[in-house]
Amino acid sequence: MKVLKLSASGVPQSWISLQEAVTHYAAGDVRWEAGTSVACFRGGHNAVTGLQSRIDVASIIGTRGKPGIDPFAMRMTLTNSKLFGRDRHICAYCGEHFDEEHLTREHVIPVSQKGPDTWMNVVTACASCNHHKAGRTPEQAHMPLLYAPYNPSLWEDFILRNRRILTDQMEFLMAHVPKSSRLTA
Repeated sequence: MKVLKLSASGVPQSWISLQEAVTHYAAGDVRWEAGTSVACFRGGHNAVTGLQSRIDVASIIGTRGKPGIDPFAMRMTLTNSKLFGRDRHICAYCGEHFDEEHLTREHVIPVSQKGPDTWMNVVTACASCNHHKAGRTPEQAHMPLLYAPYNPSLWEDFILRNRRILTDQMEFLMAHVPKSSRLTA
């Protein structure tokens, strides 16, 4: 289970472990929290009061300090898993839905024609369509794209990089995803 760590202003910074979250609580770095309590850590007993220390960890925490991520300077890492998630596991040519093991990263302008390996030049394709298109552009292969490639936002990237997102974390992130995102469909 991961905790969504945000800057104090609410910009996603990272997915952190429960242990890392406890460290932020103990250091007094947590400015605010949202979502549900996902864990309770108990410590020793206070010598004066006799009370046991306790830290409840929320699924979403806002921390103080300078943000480590500038959302406007961020370049999202391109991986097949995130690409297939962005495209909802749907082939850009035949429109069929496939499991990840039957999908490929397809370059709209092929690498052989100096096409870059960037979010704006790749789509999800099934192995059959990728093989049929080969080293041609969609126009050359007479295979029009069913959807256009796009750069995911920071919020989409945080959704795409974690497979086990809690409901409250997903609701928080989806509230900031652009309405034009394929993740909202």
